[in-house]
Amino acid sequence: MGEISRLLNSQEGLCVLDMGSTSANNIRFFTGKGHKNYSEDLLRSSLDPALRIQDSEGNSVLDSKKFLDENLVYANAQFDVVLCWNLPDYMEESLVKPTIDRLWSVMKPGGYLLAFFHTRDAGPDSTCYRYHVTDTDMLEMQEVKFAPPGRPASDKQSPRLQRVFNNRHIENLFRDFASIKFFLARDAIREVLVVR
Repeated sequence: MGEISRLLNSQEGLCVLDMGSTSANNIRFFTGKGHKNYSEDLLRSSLDPALRIQDSEGNSVLDSKKFLDENLVYANAQFDVVLCWNLPDYMEESLVKPTIDRLWSVMKPGGYLLAFFHTRDAGPDSTCYRYHVTDTDMLEMQEVKFAPPGRPASDKQSPRLQRVFNNRHIENLFRDFASIKFFLARDAIREVLVVR
């Protein structure tokens, strides 16, 4: 986060994609620094029951094509910075690689993507957080809870951790990008900074 903070604090007019639920703090921070801010809550969008289809064996799966037709619809090379947060860990497997591939195309060459990944000792009940950017290298964290599809709005719960990526999986996920750096953070999280 330190490198992203320095970039956001040292330049103006960057185009930032924030891939968490809308955060008034983040909007204020980015626009206050003279940046353009776009937000997409892809985790919530991925839970839309209309995305579910039957595969050839009759299993219910997510339609990644329809998902990308409705989300991340931006011009090629539009974004200087993408804050992916912990999205890959909580998103259904079939959407992760297509989403990362789409991000590659909407990022400018030399653009930065920041993602967080849980380490091996994270359990499936790990709390899902929304991250709020501050003027420092620190982030404020807020637990994410929403009702699963087909459940009453009052039945909110934290999304379940879908998987834990090891370093090799993360490198494969971002193999089309120019470079990748790993940073060990607190709370069983790895920060990954990727350059397009």
